Amino acid sequence: MTFRQNYSLKDLNTFGLDVTAKQYASFSSVQELQVLLQLPELDKSNILILGGGSNVLFTQNFDGTVLQNKIEGITITEETGDFTLIEAGGGVLWHDLVLFSIENNLGGIENLSLIPGTVGAAPLQNIGAYGVELKDTFYSLEAVNIASGTVKRFKAEDCGFGYRESIFKKELKGQYIVTHVTLKLSKNPVFNTSYGAIKDTLISMNVQDLSLKAISEAVCSIRKSKLPDPKQIGNAGSFFKNPEISQEDFVQLKAQNPDIPSYPAPGNKVKVPAGWLIERCGWKGKKLENYGVHKDQALVLVNYGGAHGHQIKALAHDIIASVKERFGITLTPEVNIL
Repeated sequence: MTFRQNYSLKDLNTFGLDVTAKQYASFSSVQELQVLLQLPELDKSNILILGGGSNVLFTQNFDGTVLQNKIEGITITEETGDFTLIEAGGGVLWHDLVLFSIENNLGGIENLSLIPGTVGAAPLQNIGAYGVELKDTFYSLEAVNIASGTVKRFKAEDCGFGYRESIFKKELKGQYIVTHVTLKLSKNPVFNTSYGAIKDTLISMNVQDLSLKAISEAVCSIRKSKLPDPKQIGNAGSFFKNPEISQEDFVQLKAQNPDIPSYPAPGNKVKVPAGWLIERCGWKGKKLENYGVHKDQALVLVNYGGAHGHQIKALAHDIIASVKERFGITLTPEVNIL
């Protein structure tokens, strides 16, 4: 195991931004990671863990060490009458884990189909889509402490999960590297088709018998129709979180915008689609030189080729300002901006 110097990250971030890392190395096991963390040439003061690079916007070269998680493997670790525990390596592609669960008729994450990125990154921001969040099936994870190299197990109650949040983005940010994740999936799944366009898509697909596979295929169809393929157009999926506002603020907002969509949120709050707010501000499909906002989904900022990260960041700030001015709501980026 050796460190590569001035390593190109262009193929390691889905925006396709042409940046470099001062140091780069990958690991395929906990033991390899522990060895890497003890090497004297490793600069521990500035470490970035990359999986699929689907949730990061580089605005400049990374003046630190990039460690790429390549721990593979999916195994069934325990079974009861109603549930099964499955453990996956942090380097496993998230959608591969979804497919594994469907093949084994285990329910709970089918609505999270086709979310880009790796399993190791999923708990950090509590990934979610179509009425489901990772925390709904999360059982535990194992992570290596960067400072000591020791392995620690975190149960669900230890992770501080919130909307696109966890303790690893707050109090423990930059302190641990997730190596394995264990989910508790149901042998008797309850299908969740009430969110978004899932029901309509299932009807258009002429699905007669509801199944995990059918729901997954419906979600994939919806995502493909709205979200551009990063292999064709550089992007990181949804760039902003859907804001959650108070009931009182929503009543005022709806009085001025009767057609505004909404969804219930924890704490007696209301979730408003960020994409709708952005589109109403006129940003959908707006192209600025070689970057802009996608024509089919206002939540997605895109690099058409050759753009710089600082340009996309400036675009994001302009969008935030315009939404704030028109609706009085402050959008928060979901993407990690570096």
